[in-house]
Amino acid sequence: MTIFAYLLGLATGVLLLVWQRGRQRYREQRLLGTLKATDWPTALGQVEQMVQTQPQQQRQLRSLGTSRDTLERILQTAPIGYLQVDEENQLIWCNEQANRLLKMNQPLAGPVRRRRLLLEVARSYELDALIEETREKQTCCQREWMLYQISPDPLHPKEEPTYPLRGYALPLEGGEVGVFLENRQEAALLVQQRDRWTSDVAHELKTPLTSIRLVAETLQPRVDDGQRRWLDRLINETIRLSNLVEDLLNLSRLQGDQFRGLTLEPVDLPQLVQRAWVSLEPLAQVKGLTLTYEGPSRYLVNLDETLFHRVLLNLIDNAIKHSPSQATILVRLNLPPQPVRDGDGEADAITLEVLDMGSGFSAKDLPYIFDRFYRADPSRSRSDPLVDLPPMDPVVATELSRGTGLGLAIVSQIVEAHNGTITAANHPELGGGWLQLQLPVTALVE
Repeated sequence: MTIFAYLLGLATGVLLLVWQRGRQRYREQRLLGTLKATDWPTALGQVEQMVQTQPQQQRQLRSLGTSRDTLERILQTAPIGYLQVDEENQLIWCNEQANRLLKMNQPLAGPVRRRRLLLEVARSYELDALIEETREKQTCCQREWMLYQISPDPLHPKEEPTYPLRGYALPLEGGEVGVFLENRQEAALLVQQRDRWTSDVAHELKTPLTSIRLVAETLQPRVDDGQRRWLDRLINETIRLSNLVEDLLNLSRLQGDQFRGLTLEPVDLPQLVQRAWVSLEPLAQVKGLTLTYEGPSRYLVNLDETLFHRVLLNLIDNAIKHSPSQATILVRLNLPPQPVRDGDGEADAITLEVLDMGSGFSAKDLPYIFDRFYRADPSRSRSDPLVDLPPMDPVVATELSRGTGLGLAIVSQIVEAHNGTITAANHPELGGGWLQLQLPVTALVE
């Protein structure tokens, strides 16, 4: 019996030893497989290398953590707002400036404790639309809007400040979107002050310039021929300054509170083009220019006739100044295939093109063509020097050579008031300056 018990214990011990060694061998094989080694010397070398690189990896982790903290401090103290939302438009991070700009009343800036929809904490649908646009396009997007504060208590409403905002949104990983917010109130005030100052100066200059011109024209027939050229030059410069003042006043009338709105009425657009050409034909005849019109002979559009006549005058005048002698100015009216808006709210547009046969715009000028006081490259504005032209009336010479840098700015402002757009380019085939004006189909007379 004793021997049997001894043999049973020995067998049990052998079985346990075999099971432990098999399990140890299985663990060794798993470890070798994890380390992707075929034998123990290679595996031990890899383990030794991992032990040696562990301090370096810890330093890198600490460095990354420090960099993250630094970036977070920078965003917290930045003079512009920053916020971040997840794929469901829940606010996950914002700095103090964004908290202040959007009146979100978050308890702490930085990572928010409880995620809430952005529209719950910031009632700005334009901001929400900007985020959705960025997420759909997966590219940086920008938008400007006026932020109107909504009083949380309808029974005791109070006046909240309203100011313009500009948002720059960028797509992040996992459907998240980050948005930088900029308060544009100061820039808007500077623009208003500039426009007010310009308008005041223009009003003050108008009367003395008119007086100077009247005096010069009165003296003109009373001086001899040798001195008359100086009076002619004085009259020309006075006319140029008067045109500049008038352009400034027109811009002021089209902007801000001074703009009284459009007086829309059915206007025959081709006939309006012909009237503008007749007004400028004396200038065109000096250079031997002709007008070619392509489009329907009659087409009614709802326009402010006085303002749009000014648009056509400025566009054709610009083409006259930049065309070489004996050239043709092309005006083309392209109609939409059908005057019906589609279901997406987009519609075909009426397109009016004005093309000159000059040297075209330079690449550096194109982004600034419609800016105030911007003067294009002199090589374009002097494509046909006045010295090569026959003798002409001083007023005509002044009109040909003048260029205040405001004509296309006025055109852009009037077109924008009509809910249209205007672009400048060089024609791909003819190479001349190519101005394309588009009006929405809503301007059609039904």
